[in-house]
Amino acid sequence: MKEGIHMFQFSRHRRLRTTSAMRSLVRENKLEKADLIYPLFVVEGENVMTEVSSMPGVFQYSLDTIDKELAEIVALGIPSVILFGLPAEKDAIGTGAFHTHGIIQEATRYIKTRYPDLIVIADTCLCEYTDHGHCGLIEGETILNDESLAILSQTAVSQAEAGADIIAPSNMMDGFVYAIRQALDKAGYENIPIMSYAVKYASAYYGPFRDAADGAPQFGDRKSYQMDPANRREAKREAASDVAEGADFLIIKPAMAYMDIIRDTRNAHDLPIVAYNVSGEYAMVKAAAQNGWIEEEKIVMETLLGMKRAGADIIMTYHAKDVCRWIDQA
Repeated sequence: MKEGIHMFQFSRHRRLRTTSAMRSLVRENKLEKADLIYPLFVVEGENVMTEVSSMPGVFQYSLDTIDKELAEIVALGIPSVILFGLPAEKDAIGTGAFHTHGIIQEATRYIKTRYPDLIVIADTCLCEYTDHGHCGLIEGETILNDESLAILSQTAVSQAEAGADIIAPSNMMDGFVYAIRQALDKAGYENIPIMSYAVKYASAYYGPFRDAADGAPQFGDRKSYQMDPANRREAKREAASDVAEGADFLIIKPAMAYMDIIRDTRNAHDLPIVAYNVSGEYAMVKAAAQNGWIEEEKIVMETLLGMKRAGADIIMTYHAKDVCRWIDQA
């Protein structure tokens, strides 16, 4: 080496990548079974076990056909499920959402009787139960905010009475966390947590879910109450409001195109953050895998690990059963 010329001192980062054991030792984020919530679609009626055409491997179940699915969920080690209900009848105010014998209420009782340790999360919304398909009451083509809060609160209390461990309101009405928290506390359910859909975008990624839950709006869209996908700062306001109103968890929905929102929310709040890996995200992976274009296991695990890295503590995903199998095989 010539005098006056000094070799550049570079870092040898590869020292920590030399073997599988070394990489595992320094791995910053891990995906575990305890991180997962599995969505279930429950239907009124009998002998129903219908695969959702746009979501391979995902089924609608009536309570007389769901036992095998529940047993598999528990055997795989999935700790919690979130229930979405499909009623036999719909009306303008979504009576099936808050009826004592509504499908979510009956499914909750059924599950908790058989698997008391399985955490049951009740989705609290009206869209599956209203004949107009919107998440609140309507007047003409206007979605009413304050009037909807009373129905949503009644729904949350009925779900808690049925044995739900967590209430998960997804309607995006202003003040919904406050109204539900007050109603739960007044009814004696002050220890039931609220897993708020704090940041829910008006997303095209929800398409297959509307097949699964039969909840597409019959007029207009949901852009007047769900968030504009272009907005980032607004998400901070939404999350902060729900924290102030008494939320115990914060859901970001969807997840894949909103990793920045997951990170922003993680940085701003200490509550558990839930990433909802939604139906369209699931369907895209399944379609590509069925065509042989991707390696499904590697894509799913990398995607969900990305959500953990972005700041999610918990992931709500239709891939949950497969993920548990892959973890067992690792």
